[in-house]
Amino acid sequence: MTDSLAANLPGLSLAADLPGLDLIVDPDVLASLSHDDAEWAAAGRPVAAVRARTTAEVSAIVAACAARGIPVVPRGAGTGQSGGANAVDGCLILDLSRMNKILEIDPDNMIAVVQPGVVNDDLKAAVAKHRLWYPPDPASAPWSTIGGNVATNASGLCCLKYGVTRDYVLGLQAVVGGPAGAYGTAVRLGHRTTKGVAGYDLVSLFVGSEGTLGVVTEVTLRLRPARAAAPRTVVGAFDSIVAAGEAVAATTRLGLLPTALELMDRACLQAVEEWKHLGLSATAEALLLAQIDTPGESGQAEADALAQVFRDAGAQWAEQSTNEFEAEALFSARRLAYPAMERLGPVLTEDVCVPRSAVPAMLGSIEEIATRHGVTIATVAHAGDGNLHPLIRTQPGDDAAREAAEAAFEEILAAAIALDGTVTGEHGVGLLKRRGMRQELAPAVLAMMQAVKQTLDPQDLFNPGKVTGDPDN
Repeated sequence: MTDSLAANLPGLSLAADLPGLDLIVDPDVLASLSHDDAEWAAAGRPVAAVRARTTAEVSAIVAACAARGIPVVPRGAGTGQSGGANAVDGCLILDLSRMNKILEIDPDNMIAVVQPGVVNDDLKAAVAKHRLWYPPDPASAPWSTIGGNVATNASGLCCLKYGVTRDYVLGLQAVVGGPAGAYGTAVRLGHRTTKGVAGYDLVSLFVGSEGTLGVVTEVTLRLRPARAAAPRTVVGAFDSIVAAGEAVAATTRLGLLPTALELMDRACLQAVEEWKHLGLSATAEALLLAQIDTPGESGQAEADALAQVFRDAGAQWAEQSTNEFEAEALFSARRLAYPAMERLGPVLTEDVCVPRSAVPAMLGSIEEIATRHGVTIATVAHAGDGNLHPLIRTQPGDDAAREAAEAAFEEILAAAIALDGTVTGEHGVGLLKRRGMRQELAPAVLAMMQAVKQTLDPQDLFNPGKVTGDPDN
């Protein structure tokens, strides 16, 4: 192992610095760990990778890399959509997927303490045994890890009513450098209490920082009581995607707050059905899928009101599902939309978010951009909170189509900004959104972000080039 590692790290001896750790130098394995799921995001060549199991191991790895000037790029399951976990040349990939223990579930205080490699759905299943619930549920929940969810402040279907990852992170442990001391220092941020304002909110600073400020090795999460009953499902079918957007805006305007309000266009629904054969029909141009978890007669009244909103907005039909299997199939289709589209060819995934009243205009802009550039764009969305995921599909090896897709990608970002929106709602900036972020944020704000990065990571050791990095390099 030492000879092989030395061949990949000329003049360095990380193997001697890190005895007993699972150092990886096999080129094929390194290649598989060097990128996430972001189509066309650049990936560099790492010199090695290591799979850590404890905070102490992460501390040793970070200290050794800092001493030798080797960048550290953390990764979990690699399900990201922005290139945030992609390698840079000469880096060490720090794989946290084996730090997958649920360290504590405290039913009395409704909290859980987990390592970053715990899979989102595995945590849900574990706390459900205690009649508790962890609400953040990205579509990647069966595969994505809590560490990755924290890194991007992931949200998902239930965020409309129950909030995003940041709302559930009470505290965390991170391996850092800079003012905390030597690189490799482990610090605890936040608390286990429901309230706490002792000092700056450094936990929120780390949530969504995409591994650029340090390596999160433990997370303390707020839980909620399990829901008393299965949610009601309301489905509306529309003859245009813009009409579905009008229904979303009307839902907000009337003060209705479903647990989830999701949109799928016809192309996504057909792709899922052709792949999984769930028995779904795709006769409308767009479907709105809503869930309401208010119990009893109040919940029924909300479901009735929401179905009427859909009809008033021009739905071909709007019905409440009385078939639990059918309702689950529809929401399963929503979660499977991206991988189903990816099977058909390379997909460049967007993640713009606009004010809910601007959803119809944003959907209209996406259609216009697709037509003008001659590209295929299928759309799914957390429509209730204005978070849209246009999926730009091309054929492999078609350079002209790729250029058109990239141009459409940048124009969609600009359109979201023009509507007082943001270039990323939950996927993170990573590599793909750096140019858009600079369009969205004022120079003074960018300078503040760069100052934070320089203060907490003066060596630019942690995930360099991401978020605040130069998009033209």
